[in-house]
Formats: sequence, C-alpha cells, structure tokens
Amino acid sequence: MAADTLNAELLSRMIVAGAQNLDLKKDWINELNVFPVPDGDTGTNMTMTIMSAVKEIGALTDMNMKDLCKAVSTGSLRGARGNSGVILSQLFRGFTKTVREKNEIDIPLIADACERAVETAYKAVIKPKEGTILTVAKGMAEMARKLENDPMTMEDYMASILEYGRDILAKTPDMLPVLKEAGVVDSGGQGLIVVLEGAYEALMGKEIAVQTNASGHAAARTVRAEPQEENIRFGYCTEFIIDLTAPVSETEILEFRKFLESMGDSIVLVPDTDLIKTHVHTNDPGKVISRALTFGSLSGIKVDNMRLEHQEKVIRDSEKLAKEQKAGLTAPPKKIGFVSVCAGEGFAEIFHGLNVDVVIEGGQTMNPSTEDLLNAIDQVNAENIFLYPNNKNIIMAANQAKELVQEKNIIVIPTKTVPQGISAILSFIPESTVEENQLVMQETIGKVHTGEITYAIRDTHIDDVEIHEGDIMAVGDNGLLSVGSEIHHVAVESVERMMFDDAELISVYYGKDFSEENAEKLAQALSEKYPDCDVEVESGGQPVYYCILAVE
Repeated sequence: MAADTLNAELLSRMIVAGAQNLDLKKDWINELNVFPVPDGDTGTNMTMTIMSAVKEIGALTDMNMKDLCKAVSTGSLRGARGNSGVILSQLFRGFTKTVREKNEIDIPLIADACERAVETAYKAVIKPKEGTILTVAKGMAEMARKLENDPMTMEDYMASILEYGRDILAKTPDMLPVLKEAGVVDSGGQGLIVVLEGAYEALMGKEIAVQTNASGHAAARTVRAEPQEENIRFGYCTEFIIDLTAPVSETEILEFRKFLESMGDSIVLVPDTDLIKTHVHTNDPGKVISRALTFGSLSGIKVDNMRLEHQEKVIRDSEKLAKEQKAGLTAPPKKIGFVSVCAGEGFAEIFHGLNVDVVIEGGQTMNPSTEDLLNAIDQVNAENIFLYPNNKNIIMAANQAKELVQEKNIIVIPTKTVPQGISAILSFIPESTVEENQLVMQETIGKVHTGEITYAIRDTHIDDVEIHEGDIMAVGDNGLLSVGSEIHHVAVESVERMMFDDAELISVYYGKDFSEENAEKLAQALSEKYPDCDVEVESGGQPVYYCILAVE
C-alpha cells in the first residue's frame, strides 16, 4: 500500500538504504574526477559521512522522529569528510531541523525541509559554485516546492523530484567548463543522486540488505565504513578491468553480476563499450578472476587482504593514540597550540620538528573527518590553536570543527597544500599576538606556489591538453602545469611555470614512489637553472604523488 507520509521508521530505512547504495558505488563516484589522478575521493568522503549518521541510527533504542533527526544531524556533522561530505552533512542538518518536531512527514513538509536543507548547505560554502552538488540539491528543492500541491502519491512525488535531479546533474558539464572538458558530471551531485536512489528503493518497499538492532530498528551493521575485523565477512577487496575480446550482452552482464553476488558483496560493475570495471569483496578472488578471464584479458588487478590491513591499522592507531594522549595529559597549559594535517611520514616528522602538537594523518587520498579534527583539538592543552588543513578539500571540515568547539579559540589557516602549511608555521612569531600571526600566515601562504607530480589514470582533455592514461602530469594551485612521459621533465617544466621574479626558495618533497637519488638529481638541475634560488630536498613520504614542489 502506498505511503502518504513518512514516519521515523520508514525515514530511517530510506537513509540506511541510501547509505548502502552509496557504499556500493563509491569507487565509481571516485573516478568522476576532473583531474585523472589516483586521488579521487568524493565517493569515499560522502560514504564515510553518511555512514557516521547511520552508525548513530543503529545505536537508537527508541525510534522516533526527534531522536532520529538528532542522530542523522550529529552523526553526519561530526563524520563529515571533504567538501562533498561537509555539504552532505549540511543538507541533512537543514532537512532534519525542519522535520524533527513532527511524528510524520507529508509532501508540503518535504518541500519545506528541502528548501531549508539547500539554504543551510549554501551558507556553509564561502564561494558557492553552480554546476556542483549544491546546484543539484537546489534544483530538486525547487521541484519539490513546485509539485507540493499536485495530486500524486508520495512515491510519484519522490520519483519526479529524483528524475529532475538526474536532469540537473546531466547539465552540470554545461555549467562548469572543466567538467565538460573532462567529460564527466559533478561527482558530488552524482553522489547525492545515488543516495536518493537508494532511499527511493526503500520507499518503494524493495529489499535492503541491512540488519536491525535489538529493538528492531534499521541499522548499518553490514555496511559501516570502517568494519571491525569480526564483521569483515569477505576478506579480499578485489578489483580489475576486463578488456573485452568481444561485445557482451545485457544478459551476460546480469549473469556475471549474479555470479559476483554469489561470491561476495560491495559489488561495483561498470560496463563500457570495450571494458568492464569490476569491484567485489570476496573470500575467493581466484574464482572471480578466473570467471572474468572468460570475457577477455585483465588489467589493473588489485587484491587487498582487508583483515590484515585492519589488524595493522588497529595496532598503528592504538600506538599513535596512546602516545598522543600521554603527551596531551602531561603537557602543561599554554597559550598557543598547533594541529596540522598531512600524508606521509616525512611530512609528519617535519611538522613535529616545527613543534606542531598533533599531526593528523590524511590528505588527498583520505580526508580526515570533522570528528578527527575535534579529537586532535581535544588533545592540545592550549587556549588558542592554529589549525592547518593543508588541502583545499579539508578546509570546510576544519571550519566546521571550529564552529563546534566552544572552550578554545580555533584559528583555521586556509592552507591548500602541505608546503603552504610548512611555510605558514615557519612564519609564526612567538612574541606577536594571535591576530598578528594569523595575518602574517595568511599573507605567507599566498606567496607559496605548489605543484604536485603524479600520473593519469585515464584518457581525458584538460586546458586544451590531451592527456593519456599513464602520462606523468603536474597539478598546480590553479590547474594543470605540465604533462609528459618523464617525471624529471614534467617537474622542471612545472617549476618554470610556477617561477616568479622575487622567488628565493625551491623545495622538493619526494614521495614514497620517488627515490632520494632522483630527487637530488632534480634539485641539481633546478639549482643550475635557477642559481639565485636556494633548492632544498626533503622526504615527504607521501603516497600518490612522486614529488611535491614549492616555489616561494
């Protein structure tokens, strides 16, 4: 029987189903990245954000609208990762504020809640851009209002809003030229649509593979972003690309999907004209690979032991937390403290050497959550704390953490790269006031030009440059710097494009996939080309990027 209203139980199931659908498709969303570099994380960020909300739902002992809304709002707010995750959390925040005092939600109330969700999300973004998740959300809110008085069922109402959202998403490349040139839609907008598609499936009464808690309410025991080892049912994360030797029919694709479902979970199957992107969690990757070989040859094969990775992570995190908590408990109160984000042991050592109190592991490939930032702030016994996100995709989460802290003064320095964070801390003057240091740091980071050297994971077209899978490419503060076939050449050309008249220092931070010897050779070439600049070489130890260059 069609539902005319949504009660707390049904809404909770819709949210959990939306989260599960996003979890299944997060890798595909990650690949909707303008720059074809191996750090796309929109799907992961949005998944971990909504899973934090779902975890709170699972902890409820009494399912009512007020407690559900608090769980969703608080969970997503504290679990928010990356810009897309923060925006998703703000959409939830606005929506739940509107409905939390009601026992049931009807169509006019949905229209009100959607409008407030969009208003809340737009306010959280300093410079909103059209052609993003915000545009998709706004379009659906406008359609929700337009249809509120039309005679239709809740199912038809939701279906119409969702269909309009898909239409808006398809138009995002026309709103943002970079999307059109790269041939992708906005990844955050796609993530939002995926969430709502899962929610709609639950509304329609379709089966969702979730467990319930002791009181019978929906919970996400099987789809948590960070499962405990005993809950890892399928131990091997298996992914590859099938290069088809012949076209496959829809029937063959469906049969292959059914086979994968019999072998495991977390299935992503993305067929294209001449290839099939495949991802599955299974206990027998050999059988999966053997079956895939019947369609063609395989490339990009990756098999990870998730149980082993979990054990290693637990040990590392426990040791790190114990050390940091001990330091925080024994440290005397002070006026100024520092918290910084970075990826790579070398960068962490640099920040610790600059007297940073807590270094949070994270960056391009894994953005820390608002909760992670709050935990780090809690460990610093200081009246004022400077917080360095060191990534443009972490700044919003940092500002969100700042708003949630009452007892300390948090100063977010909007550093977009690790070299900016290092230079900002180096400019700190103990004798100056907090306000004076903030101004100096913000002025300093504006003089740091950064280039990050990595490789392309797909063919694309950016800034009138043809890029092919496997090409070496450098991404700068404002876009593409260089593309080529060799790291050294791309790095030298990148520095040339970042160079300015008053530059005094060139820094080379080499990653875990670029040797110190090669970094020294690069530094020697840069010293010869720019004799008036000092050239320094440091180990960053960062993943994904062969080296990170800075000119200042």
